[in-house]
Amino acid sequence: MQEFIASFGISETFFDYLVMPLLIFFARVVDVSINTLRIMFVLNGKKTIAPILGFFEAFIWLLAIGQIFQNISNPMSYIAYAGGFATGTYVGMVIEERLALGRVLVRIITPEPLPQLVEYMKERGFRFTSVGAEGRYGKVILMFTVIKREMLPGLINKLKESDEKAFYTIESVKRISEDDLNVMEDKPRFTTRLRSIIRK
Repeated sequence: MQEFIASFGISETFFDYLVMPLLIFFARVVDVSINTLRIMFVLNGKKTIAPILGFFEAFIWLLAIGQIFQNISNPMSYIAYAGGFATGTYVGMVIEERLALGRVLVRIITPEPLPQLVEYMKERGFRFTSVGAEGRYGKVILMFTVIKREMLPGLINKLKESDEKAFYTIESVKRISEDDLNVMEDKPRFTTRLRSIIRK
């Protein structure tokens, strides 16, 4: 190994304290990012791609930890390992937000009806339910809808336009009963969105 490194004109010290830590850092960024995506796909019930991501996650992790043990006396390896983990967590979250796969359940509670929001949802074909309920301070309107995550920002913006004090909650949905609303239909768009993120 040392002869191979020397053939490129790289000193052993330079390789141990700069090149190797950088390799460990980027390996951790990739494997932690993959881990974040794998968890997302597991929660969305995607049984095909989650195991594949798990394989590459474990493979890259073993490469990184193997280099740690080979350079166990090098403190830069530990810093690179921890820094890669932190950076990978952030990168994975950014990619997950950009992909916006799956569906979410949105609950909206308002003291008064919101006809503008209702019309907005009807125009876009959202399926929703609106019922009267009792709150701490009296009668309220409770609305439920399940939508694609990519449509969530538009709905929230319209909600805030209609009532900036409206209370709402958002939860991920793993599976729903109707075939035309099945979260698995998001699968064909995964590669398209991934390519667009890589190009950026």
